[in-house]
Amino acid sequence: MEVFYLLVFGALGAVVAGVELSKNNKDRINASSAFNAFKNNYLLVYSLMMAGDWLQGPYVYFLYQTYGFSKGDIGQLFIAGFGSSMLFGTVVGSLADKQGRKRACVTYCITYILSCLTKHSPQYKVLMLGRILGGIATSLLFSAFESWLVAEHNKRGFEQQWLSLTFSKAIFLGNGLIAIVSGLFGNLLVGTLDFGPVAPFDAAAVFLAIGMAIILSSWTENYGDPSDNKDLLAQFRGAAVAIASDEKIALLGAIQSLFEGSMYTFVFLWTPALSPNDEEIPHGFIFATFMLASMLGSSIASRLMARSSLKVESYMQIVFVISAGSLLLPIVTNFLVAPSTVKGGRISFSGCIQLIGFCTFEACVGIFWPSIMKMRSQYIPEEARSTIMNFFRIPLNIFVCIVLYNVNAFPITIMFGMCSIFLFSGIYLAKAAHGDCREP
Repeated sequence: MEVFYLLVFGALGAVVAGVELSKNNKDRINASSAFNAFKNNYLLVYSLMMAGDWLQGPYVYFLYQTYGFSKGDIGQLFIAGFGSSMLFGTVVGSLADKQGRKRACVTYCITYILSCLTKHSPQYKVLMLGRILGGIATSLLFSAFESWLVAEHNKRGFEQQWLSLTFSKAIFLGNGLIAIVSGLFGNLLVGTLDFGPVAPFDAAAVFLAIGMAIILSSWTENYGDPSDNKDLLAQFRGAAVAIASDEKIALLGAIQSLFEGSMYTFVFLWTPALSPNDEEIPHGFIFATFMLASMLGSSIASRLMARSSLKVESYMQIVFVISAGSLLLPIVTNFLVAPSTVKGGRISFSGCIQLIGFCTFEACVGIFWPSIMKMRSQYIPEEARSTIMNFFRIPLNIFVCIVLYNVNAFPITIMFGMCSIFLFSGIYLAKAAHGDCREP
């Protein structure tokens, strides 16, 4: 089976390299040197921020286990993180529009560094505080940085098409290459060097501090609504009105919630799906393979978005179809392949089929991220960008909390079927958004 993993990883690597090398002049965007300097600065910062996030991910559950907490206790810690992102993160993230996006990015760094420091304590209350801080940081990561980028890009007068290039490169690096390198680096710290499960969190804090120093020294401040007499409640009310009055924004929020909800559910389910009988699977290697598939998706998205005649809403319908189909594989294999009852051992034949489907889903994730970023840059009004983006995360976090709370109540096939239904629903929403775009 090791050969199978290597074949899948090698095939994906070859395809990624082929897609990148095969780009012709039509796929490439010729940008100014000033834009390239701006883009590279943002990509450096974004990569450091994502390194700080990816280094922690694989070891959070393991660290809690090391401290002796039960599965139920760990589940409550995870729920606290998503609940914090929904409640406190929405408020803090929305302040970025009024208090400044640069300040919000710095706040992300400080908040996440503090969250990393709490991992040194085995006290449940301290770890719970760390999860709350981490939830706030997550909301800022997925709103403040993008809001700063879009506003600064427009303020400097760069062409709108160049924004797609930054989005695709950010996902290619931050959600692909950096994720793979972070996983290997974390494995080096914990496994090879035997520094313990807290070491990746300390390394994450260092990367976040470096990124914060670059932000403070090279970024300028920008705002959404600069008016002094508009309080936070008024911002929320204005964002809600914007969503309710503009069908494109409402459809965008629904599309994002359905896809990301399915994606985060997949994150919790892929391990038990591939090892239902406690099969020995190389989690780190599979994770790296998923990230490589995501890199492939971002490379494809870069080529698609470089074509001005092709609407994002058009090809996103195909992405939703493929995503929904790939998450149906656990259900299909459950009916077509007799399940094994032998405990332990290598990954089963049905597991191999599912792994290929999961890699396909991750490739769709790689297409989704830069594409949804482009849609947000086009449809969300600048004065309430961070507020609206955090509004979109409320139903997402509610959904994930419900899934986490009931993860043992339903069979895995039911969970995957639910995700497929959500993704199939997204097809019609993307189609409606596409039809709305063609209206004069």
